[in-house]
Amino acid sequence: MAIGWLAVLQMVPWSDVIKNAPRVADGAKKLWHTVAKKPSLVPPADTVISVQQSPEGQAIAALRAHVLALESATHDLHEQMLASSELIKALAEQNTQLIRRAETNRIRLLALAGLTALVAVIAVVALTLALAR
Repeated sequence: MAIGWLAVLQMVPWSDVIKNAPRVADGAKKLWHTVAKKPSLVPPADTVISVQQSPEGQAIAALRAHVLALESATHDLHEQMLASSELIKALAEQNTQLIRRAETNRIRLLALAGLTALVAVIAVVALTLALAR
């Protein structure tokens, strides 16, 4: 199973991911600011609709009830959109931090590999000099 994940991770173009991480974070912040600036639609308080006996009055009452239901649904959708955009913003920020840490670890790994190679060369030279005496 680990080999499958390793293959998938090796196929990811990390240089592109690292280059685009700030753009993703900026896009998420812009989305959050855009959505947060929009006024929240407050559903109107339920108004008591007098039931009239005429068919026109019943049709008007039904339309008013339908409009109230639509306004309530719109308010719920707006709240969900706010929550979703906040989540996207948080995920983009976490992604940026993860990319920074991965890049830092990559640089440290390269430095450690270079240091290990240098120590190996010194050990081989020291061993060769010790055997030559």
